[in-house]
This record gives sequence, structure tokens and C-alpha cells, in this order.
Amino acid sequence: MATQSPFSFLQGLFERVAAGPQPPQWMVHEVQQRVVLLLNHVLMQEREAMARLLAQRGRVARVQWRQYFMALQITPAGLFNLAADGAVADLQIEVTEPSPLALAQAALRGDKPTIRIQGDVQLAGEIQWLADHVRWDIEEDLARLLGDAPAHVIATTARRVLQALASFAAPLAGKAAPAVPERNLP
Repeated sequence: MATQSPFSFLQGLFERVAAGPQPPQWMVHEVQQRVVLLLNHVLMQEREAMARLLAQRGRVARVQWRQYFMALQITPAGLFNLAADGAVADLQIEVTEPSPLALAQAALRGDKPTIRIQGDVQLAGEIQWLADHVRWDIEEDLARLLGDAPAHVIATTARRVLQALASFAAPLAGKAAPAVPERNLP
């Protein structure tokens, strides 16, 4: 008799939510705009990342997971902007894992999702470099808003929570829990 995870009901819940009513287009656009602002905020802290993207200006990368997608165009400043509707993508990146629960477990383990890439190899290489080298220093941003001590307490607490979640998710996936980085949160 096969045993089933006690959390398998979450998979069905995620599937029902994803198949349910879709958000209005204006909401999708606003969320995408906020994602672009966050990406650019992080990129502006890494001059080398902006310089690498500058060489790719005008190119469009389309990222897709299930029916959700976002097309990003590289600006002349070496940042991202939403591509115009109907823009032809130079690079298509598709996250192939359909399960949001499996994606969340992989993220907690520190694993990158499985992706399928089509298109410009050079642009793909630059995007891969960004994924490998650019990290958001949340603690530094919090310190600007709240001061060093409160930011450190919040970041330390967040790292402990992430480590606990990773330890909880690791046995479900049959892997050891990874250590959460000291400074940069995923």
C-alpha cells in the first residue's frame, strides 16, 4: 500500500485556485509593473549587472509559468521594462514545473526550478549570470528605512523562519535542508 503525503490536499487546492477565475487584466499589469520596479531596484545596486544588460538593450525576454507570462524588454539604461503587447521575444524561458507546491518546496530547498529555454543564447547567458550573481540585500534596504538594529533583528528572524520551513520541507522531498545565507535572503 502506497503512502501519501499528508499535505497532498494542498496540491488539489492550488490546482483549483489556478483553474478558477482569473484576475482582471489591469491587476495583472499592475503586479507586473511592481515586479519590474523590484527587479530594477535590485539591478541598480549591481553596476556590473546593468553593464551586462546594456549590451542587450532592446531585446525581449518572455518568462512563462503555466498560463502566466511576463515579457521584459531591456532598456538603454541596462534595466527592465514591460515589453509592448505583441513584442516578439528574443528569448523564451518557461518554468516547466506545473505544481506551485513543488515550486515552493524547491525554493525552500534553495533549488532553481527546471526551465526550458528557446531563443538567443547570448541573452540567455546574461540572464543566467544575473540569476547566479545578483542578490537582493533585504537587510540593507530595511536598514535604510528602519535603522541597522531593527533591520538586523527582522532579517535574522526571517532567516530562522526560512530555515525552519526548509527543514520542514526537506523530508517531504527526501533531501537535507540547505543553510540559509547569512546576509541575502532568497
